[in-house]
Amino acid sequence: MGSLTPWARKTFGDLAESVSEIIPTCLVRAHDRARSGHQGVHTQTLEAYGHGLYAVQYEELAAGLAPLPGAAAVRLQARTVMIVSGHVIYPICYAKRDAPVTSARLKKNVGLRAELIRRHGPEPLQQELDLGFELDEPEPHPSLAQLPPDVGLVLVAYACSMDRGVMRIEWGSAELRREDRYLIWHHHETLLSS
Repeated sequence: MGSLTPWARKTFGDLAESVSEIIPTCLVRAHDRARSGHQGVHTQTLEAYGHGLYAVQYEELAAGLAPLPGAAAVRLQARTVMIVSGHVIYPICYAKRDAPVTSARLKKNVGLRAELIRRHGPEPLQQELDLGFELDEPEPHPSLAQLPPDVGLVLVAYACSMDRGVMRIEWGSAELRREDRYLIWHHHETLLSS
């Protein structure tokens, strides 16, 4: 990564350098495992790769980050995520081509990922319009009760494909825009680019 930024140092303190080196290594290993799984089942579609990558990204990050001082594992919807320096590190594969992270969007604006971003991500840059009544908020996802209320969120967004591997990894903080599911980045920086 080169020199650490003030954001990384503020977010992870003395662990910033270690975290910035561990994350790319883990995601490259996750890609290698998913590609190997796809090749092992010989399917004509990329289902084995995609489902494998989704599962192993959490496993690799948990294995890589667990040895860090003070790191804690938490189960969210049957996946282990790590809390390091008071921040949940949550991966999102946002593209199958080398696209800017500003194009990242979720498939749904409800569910665990969306609620995690809303509850533990940054305060929205623009407050919602006051319509004179409150919109019904969905019940919180049961897994989110596993997280301390004051824990922050660091999104690790990456572009990856079976043929090209991991092309880009960025990390930072983002809010989720409800109407179109785009991530609005308050801060993001590159961990890896091809």
